Amino acid sequence: QVRLVESGGGFVQPGGSLKLSCALSGGRLGLSSMAWYRQGPGKQRELVAEISPGSNSNYATSVKGRFTISRDNTKNTVYLEMDSLKAEDTAVYYCNRAPTFQTFTWGQGTQVTVSS
Repeated sequence: QVRLVESGGGFVQPGGSLKLSCALSGGRLGLSSMAWYRQGPGKQRELVAEISPGSNSNYATSVKGRFTISRDNTKNTVYLEMDSLKAEDTAVYYCNRAPTFQTFTWGQGTQVTVSS
């Protein structure tokens, strides 16, 4: 069974940076389009960024130019590098398959808090 484990979250001041990691076990990352999602306080889960097996990427308008999604198929890991963080980026961040594909079981996510 595929298992997703997100890590790298934390507390950061506005303008700061974090790099999230998502490790997949029990499957092969290289065959899947993957994505990062987030769920802020009182909000629905939303798509942040997605990446194809060939590393073509797309971003939500709110994070374009600030976030970078990448993948290392040899390590079965997807990354999300976040720069110029804003308070509105505060959320629990999850990774999973891209929206057009059947999702794996959701992991626990990693909390990102942006505050001064």
